[in-house]
Amino acid sequence: MHRRRFLAGTALTGVSAFAGCVGGVGDAGMEGTGPTTGKDGGSTSASEEPQYRALDALDAQPVLGSLDRDRLIVAYEDPSCPTCRRFEQNTLPELTSKHIDTGVVAFVYRGFPVIYPWGKPATQAMEATFARDEDAFWALTDHYYAEQPSFTTDNVLAKTEAFLSAETDLDAAAIVQDARDKAYDDAVQTDLDTGKAAGASATPTFFLFVDGEFQTTVRGAQDLRVFESALQL
Repeated sequence: MHRRRFLAGTALTGVSAFAGCVGGVGDAGMEGTGPTTGKDGGSTSASEEPQYRALDALDAQPVLGSLDRDRLIVAYEDPSCPTCRRFEQNTLPELTSKHIDTGVVAFVYRGFPVIYPWGKPATQAMEATFARDEDAFWALTDHYYAEQPSFTTDNVLAKTEAFLSAETDLDAAAIVQDARDKAYDDAVQTDLDTGKAAGASATPTFFLFVDGEFQTTVRGAQDLRVFESALQL
């Protein structure tokens, strides 16, 4: 992976915030249907903007595209979050085909398990999988969102092992044991800590950057036009 220097001088702060899933709510949790809060814009020193904490340890994260690109989305998601599922299934495919696969945008996934309890062991398994193979990480992530209603705290690791055994060449039993032992908990905690420091309190929350400068925070399963506008595409 490559990392460009994102900590640029002065950031223009234009925030449009949208509601996403909030920890402790069910399938009927808040959905992103429009702006709910705002910020009065203006120029702020980059070093004073908490949103830049989303860039901490960036080169250790799973990324679609290359971190050398000028436009960057840092996503905080929970595999058990229904709103994240909507974004992953509706918006991300368009974003990928139009702007990630064409070499314009980079998309970073950071785990933020705050919704249903099974999201926590799932996130541990995702980190254990990413430590071994990034392609397998993306496959497992897609699996969680595709089969989301079928997962519970009691079955998530068994189903994870079955999926990895069937679809990858990885040692699925070792990954699941690592998840049980929280062998990659430092990585999980880094994502949680940076997300909270940056201002994430619900999922999905996206921090958008252009040429290293923070542009805005987007919350919820927004459509492609929201991201295109914020990223000046």
